[in-house]
Amino acid sequence: MKKTVVVYGSSTGTCEAIAEKIGARLGAEVMNVQDLTQTVVEASDNLVLGTSTWGAGELQDDWYDGLNVLKGANLQGKTIALFGCGDSQSYSDTFVGGIGELYDGLKASGAIFVGSVPTGGYTFDDSSAVVNGQFVGLPLDDVNEDDKTDARIDAWVELISPSL
Repeated sequence: MKKTVVVYGSSTGTCEAIAEKIGARLGAEVMNVQDLTQTVVEASDNLVLGTSTWGAGELQDDWYDGLNVLKGANLQGKTIALFGCGDSQSYSDTFVGGIGELYDGLKASGAIFVGSVPTGGYTFDDSSAVVNGQFVGLPLDDVNEDDKTDARIDAWVELISPSL
């Protein structure tokens, strides 16, 4: 596998724990988005980016600066996979909207996005992370469906690994 880094933004620790699981399964470095620099981005072939979702489907606070770092770097030809945490019951109309924000902010960057996930098996009303009928990355609800988290991570890592 080429140089891969898992970058997360986490306010409560949930997204950090999930990033650690994904990083361990990929054998990849894991870092907080607060530590992300253009040097790290440009030295990496693959970026696995994770955020929790807050408010009305917004990014985790630390990601706003992180997104600017990514937009300032050359992402042409790099592979990006997205994962996000959300609450599909209490926020069913903005479920994992944070990964939709990451996708929208980077889709014109020249990066290659991998790891879209079908919406089947998820209960939610709406999400900006759904494009062409699929989530743009791995959605996880560790609040209401924590019993499905590990299996979903395993299936997703198997899906994206050949592209990394």
